[in-house]
Amino acid sequence: MLVGLSTLVFSTTATASAASEVLDRIVAVVNEDIILLSELNQRMAPYTLRLNEQNIDSERKRRMLFQLREEMLNRLVDEKLTDQEVERNDINISEAEIDNTIERIKTANAYTDEELRLYLDQEQLTMEQYRDSIKHQILRARLVNLEVKSKIVITSEEIQEYYDSHPELYGGKRLYRLKNILMRIPAYSLSDEKETIREKMEQLRSRIENGEDFSELARIYSQGPTASQGGDIGEFEESTFSPQIQQALKGLEPGETTAVLETDQGYQLFYVSALRQLENIPLESVEDEIHEKLFNEIVDKKFISWLEDLRGRSHIKIVN
Repeated sequence: MLVGLSTLVFSTTATASAASEVLDRIVAVVNEDIILLSELNQRMAPYTLRLNEQNIDSERKRRMLFQLREEMLNRLVDEKLTDQEVERNDINISEAEIDNTIERIKTANAYTDEELRLYLDQEQLTMEQYRDSIKHQILRARLVNLEVKSKIVITSEEIQEYYDSHPELYGGKRLYRLKNILMRIPAYSLSDEKETIREKMEQLRSRIENGEDFSELARIYSQGPTASQGGDIGEFEESTFSPQIQQALKGLEPGETTAVLETDQGYQLFYVSALRQLENIPLESVEDEIHEKLFNEIVDKKFISWLEDLRGRSHIKIVN
């Protein structure tokens, strides 16, 4: 599927006989666009830096870099394809919308302007690069709305079937009052770094099991937004948790703690402060919730299918 050019970009000296120095080259062609080696290297740079900091033998490092390069190049191809579709469909976004999105992200993460800039420095990103990334994320999301979400229909029969087949969710929900301890995994972390963070969490869990107060440990060690409140994150219906957290909480009573969980936010421990059981829930009150669940499941499948179809209709080539 992918098209190849061996085009090189050269910088020459004033004399014709001087040797040319290769500054950049094309690594992939995606329809009318190209992906340069410099783009690929920039995307790989944080991972490569961390990899070089590890004590890894050269052969293993070579294999890891090869796999990383392949994954990143495929990701860049997909981004080019979706960006082309964004342009073809004339999807736009204003600077004000980008501003508003960044403000929502700051609020959700309890970041000040200074803390956001510190985070970007750690991720080796400028504010301009971050804004550009946010812009493209929003544009791609709107493309998905246009090409995928707008074509999905969830019927009342499908909602009823889901309701009937999940009595554990709707036959009387449980409400958990939870506290958590969160240790974030820095972006681009390698396995050794992640394992060190996990070991710290396992040590905290052992201390809790041996009688130390969860809230006090949360205040000291948690990197979550509610650390100063002893990690108290509130009361939640069981069905709102991810399957991973649901499984971890299964069978726990108040005063008990989950195993260490690796989540999207980082490694986490959850402590059950209180547990309440509700009466059976009527379908009418959860119809929207079920609709959203079914919708999201279908969106994921449809998007993968749409992207594969887009690749198949596109002129793409990887240049070795």
